[in-house]
Amino acid sequence: MIADVLSEATSRMERAVESAKEDFATVRTGRANPQLFQKLIVDYYGSPTPLQQLAALANPEARTLLVTPYDKSALGAIEQAIRDMPNLGANPTNDGTIVRVTMPELTEERRKEYVKLVRAKAEDARVRVRGVRRQVKDDLTALKDEVGEDDVARGEKDLDALTKKHVDLIDEALARKEAELLEV
Repeated sequence: MIADVLSEATSRMERAVESAKEDFATVRTGRANPQLFQKLIVDYYGSPTPLQQLAALANPEARTLLVTPYDKSALGAIEQAIRDMPNLGANPTNDGTIVRVTMPELTEERRKEYVKLVRAKAEDARVRVRGVRRQVKDDLTALKDEVGEDDVARGEKDLDALTKKHVDLIDEALARKEAELLEV
């Protein structure tokens, strides 16, 4: 029983870590990266659609991204969605067949803003991991009558180790992203 509860906690914490890494990937560094548009939703004929389902993304140069829509009628909607994207600072251009996104150079001030944003995303992920810990701890406490206090105490100790491991993974990913952002 306790092993099942801890296994569920592990998978939920791993999802929180993966979500944090995906969030980090959406914050731009000095290079244009197709992952910047990973969570971009385009209003395509009135329905919200992920950009990856509407277009192919290419990275021909360090600061340029080419977005080639599968349906040319979606060009305007894609261009508008990219223009409305927060924290990007790019101005997309539409030549009738593709949308070209040229990323501006990152200033020192902008880099520091991005570091703050990434730290906030990391803290959100840590909070999610701690929320899982709190819920699982309550579940373990509820099992006290069935399995005994010693087993529950061991389970809580294992849960604390799991929590620390996953928070450390988030911190490592944060450190890598900060280094990437501050690299000139």
